[in-house]
Amino acid sequence: MTSSPPDVETRRIRGLEPSGAPVESDLGWALGVVFRRYAKAAAAALADVPGGPRGYQVLATVTAEGPRRQLDLAAQLDVDRTVMTYLLDDLEKAGLVQRQADPADRRARLIVPTEQSREALCDIERRLTAAEDEVLGSLEDTERSAFRLLLQRVAVQAQAVDPVHNACDLAEETLGEAEGVSP
Repeated sequence: MTSSPPDVETRRIRGLEPSGAPVESDLGWALGVVFRRYAKAAAAALADVPGGPRGYQVLATVTAEGPRRQLDLAAQLDVDRTVMTYLLDDLEKAGLVQRQADPADRRARLIVPTEQSREALCDIERRLTAAEDEVLGSLEDTERSAFRLLLQRVAVQAQAVDPVHNACDLAEETLGEAEGVSP
C-alpha cells in the first residue's frame, strides 16, 4: 500500500480526481495558471503605461528600431489605425512619444521616442523582469533557462500550426475565455 499526501487523498475521497491523477499534472491547467499569473503580474507592471501592453509595444518598438510612420507602426504591431491614433494621443500627452513630420512624405507622421520614454522603458522593463521573477521564482537559474528554451520550442511549433498575429489580442482572448467572456 502506498501513502498519499492528505490533500491528495482528500480530493480523491471527494471525487475531485476521477482519474486518480492530481489536476496539477494536467498540462492545460498548468499552462492556464502560469499564464494567468504572468498576465496579472505584467498588467500590474504596465498599469501606468498609457495603452497598457500596446503602449509598451509602441515604446519598445520605436525605441529599439527608431522612428516609424504611424501607419507602418500600426501595421507592424497589428493595431487598428484608429486605435493607434488614440493610443499615440495618450502616449504623446504623457510625454513618451512625439509625432514629427516625415521628411519623405509631409502627409505622414513619424513616431519618435522622447528621452522620457527611454527612461520609462527602462523602468517598465525592470518591472516586467520582476513580474517574471515572481512567476518563475520557484525555478533555479538553469531551470529557468531550460524552461524558456523548451517553452520557446513548443511555442514556435504551435505558432506554425496556428499563427497568432498579435500577442495582446491573444492575451485578451485567453483571459476573456478564462473569465467566461467571449472575445
